[in-house]
Amino acid sequence: MSEQIIILTEEALTSTDVANITNLYGPGDDVELVLLVPADTHRNLFVDVVDQLTMLDVPGALREFREKPDAATVKAEATEILAASLAVLSAGDAKASGTVAEGDAVASLVAKVTESGARQAVVVTRPHAVADTFRQDWAHQAQRKLGLPVLHLYSDSGFIGDS
Repeated sequence: MSEQIIILTEEALTSTDVANITNLYGPGDDVELVLLVPADTHRNLFVDVVDQLTMLDVPGALREFREKPDAATVKAEATEILAASLAVLSAGDAKASGTVAEGDAVASLVAKVTESGARQAVVVTRPHAVADTFRQDWAHQAQRKLGLPVLHLYSDSGFIGDS
């Protein structure tokens, strides 16, 4: 039986992300990557705007004020993110499967890690200045609930979050 690494991501994985994740295990290891993409990230408008402004992304901050899409659109976007991520994982010769997670993203990660007996969890996000600073990001939340280290990678970079 292969060992599983559970990955929670809010955006499509890139080849850089795949390289970072596949470097967690050796070429001869029997590892299956299980990807979770939340259908709804339940973000706070104020926090999202502050995050965009701290990254000097004024257009991004203004986009936060537009009308939020309906549930069907959000689920369709999550499905697209999952498909794109699985394709890039497959191109990187990784054995992977995945699902769109309903409900709370962290609760879904904790449930999947507990259910599978996985010894490792990875969270891939873009930087969120407020949540990261106050240790309220998904990786910290999951780490507190699981009692095991959760690797926090910033999407499409070699940077590791402080978790």
